[in-house]
Amino acid sequence: MLFNSPEFVVFVILVYIFYRILPFRPQNILLLLSSYFFYGWWDPRFLFLVALSTTVDYWVGLVLDRGILTSTQKIVPVAFLYLSGFLFLCIDIVSIIENAASGGTMPRSIYYENMISIVLGGITLFIVTLFLVYRSVEGQSDKRSRRITLSISLITQLGLLGVFKYFNFFSDNLQIMLNKLGIYSGGIASLSIILPVGISFYTFQSLSYTIDVYRRQLKPTDRFMDFALFVSYFPQLQAGPIERGRQIIPQLTRPRKISAEQTLDGLYLILLGFFKKTAIADGVAPVVDQVFGSTGHISWIDIVIGTLLFAVQIYCDFSGYIDIARGVSKLLGIELIPNFDHPYFSANAREFWRRWNISLSKWLRDYLYISLGGSAGSLAFTCRNLMATMLLGGLWHGAAWNFILWGFYQGALLCINRVWTELRGPDRAVASGASATLRRIGATCFFFVVVCYGFTWRLFADFGDFDYGAGTPRLSSLVGIAILVVLEMAQFNSGDEFFHRRLPSPLRGLFLAALVVTIMMGMSNDPAQFIYFKF
Repeated sequence: MLFNSPEFVVFVILVYIFYRILPFRPQNILLLLSSYFFYGWWDPRFLFLVALSTTVDYWVGLVLDRGILTSTQKIVPVAFLYLSGFLFLCIDIVSIIENAASGGTMPRSIYYENMISIVLGGITLFIVTLFLVYRSVEGQSDKRSRRITLSISLITQLGLLGVFKYFNFFSDNLQIMLNKLGIYSGGIASLSIILPVGISFYTFQSLSYTIDVYRRQLKPTDRFMDFALFVSYFPQLQAGPIERGRQIIPQLTRPRKISAEQTLDGLYLILLGFFKKTAIADGVAPVVDQVFGSTGHISWIDIVIGTLLFAVQIYCDFSGYIDIARGVSKLLGIELIPNFDHPYFSANAREFWRRWNISLSKWLRDYLYISLGGSAGSLAFTCRNLMATMLLGGLWHGAAWNFILWGFYQGALLCINRVWTELRGPDRAVASGASATLRRIGATCFFFVVVCYGFTWRLFADFGDFDYGAGTPRLSSLVGIAILVVLEMAQFNSGDEFFHRRLPSPLRGLFLAALVVTIMMGMSNDPAQFIYFKF
């Protein structure tokens, strides 16, 4: 279910109405069922992966903290996993819904009969394996048993990513390498599977929970349903932000009080998100697709304009999703972390990654960069860790060489920034006044060009061809970009994303009306799937 769809608007309204009527605990049950419905709208079968991630990491967290599980803590997740496997893998839910919607007769069999024994047998084997591992670590030292327990979470979550996202990539490249070396000329098995939406996000979110518990930075939750909601919470399930258990679980385990200010801020963020996505991102998408999807001749100026528009598209597309997610969550009394902080105002690579996809940047820093040793060593050691982190960060974005190259490019920028900082030293005088402002503007403009170059590697070719053949962005995006530039500058200078609250009423009303009108202009744009759903 896409945020920019009528179905989602109806879905949120219905959830919100029932949510405000129900008391605290039923609210959480409603949110969990709604989250599974929301994700299952795309393909119910992949809900089993969410259930599997949830079950494993719930157990892992408790064993890491206490070393034992109560009967309830064993039975409830087992029942949940069996029920999930039966409902999502053994029943043809899609056919049932389609027949009900069309008024047709119910199919004779609503079950995938050949799947029942496979699914239930596979779940049984998996649970027995986990139980044997659980029993085997009881006699180990605390340090060793905790490492083995954490490895269960790592193997499960990274294994899901490896199978569904990276298996074919590594399989195809291994086949090419073996063929070129003359070692093997046949084919290597590949999987005919599609990438589950959001798997990179919810696996990383669940992993952060078990790693934090392992590091004794977080106490695990006893209530399975609360943890299941943490993993599957629908506003941020498909494309983030990647939340930490210590930030969001306390909000899920206590009653929420929703203030009028929180509601107004939520509605504003939803409006802003639709403005970015519908009016701007979807408005420039046809031109970007025409340039980067072309198989014929495109000029140098086509590439320049297409790259600049792609920079606008990917920012408005992703930050628009985050704005809507945060806005919907505010309506429910749950605060999600901001994921963007004016990244195109950055003057260097280090600042950029403090402002762009903040939740992923912090995840890579806390769980990968620091685990590799961080900056606790020589300059070469630090640069090695930066490069390794960004290469894996690039691979996280997609199983393709262009993402790995993009990660290498970003890693190189971070290394250059680190080396420059070390060579410059801490005692260099800092300019002030107009000189500092001009220097900042110059550095920001230069680095924006550097960031854009990372989106394509063809800007230094065919300088003589200035014939522009790409189309013109939709009117909504041209108007929207002008409004967005003013908006971003006002937010950046004030340091307040809700700066509009301080405007005089007529000016505030004019600003909000401009957003609404531009969204209405953008409703004629062809709606496109959010870019980060592919990651």
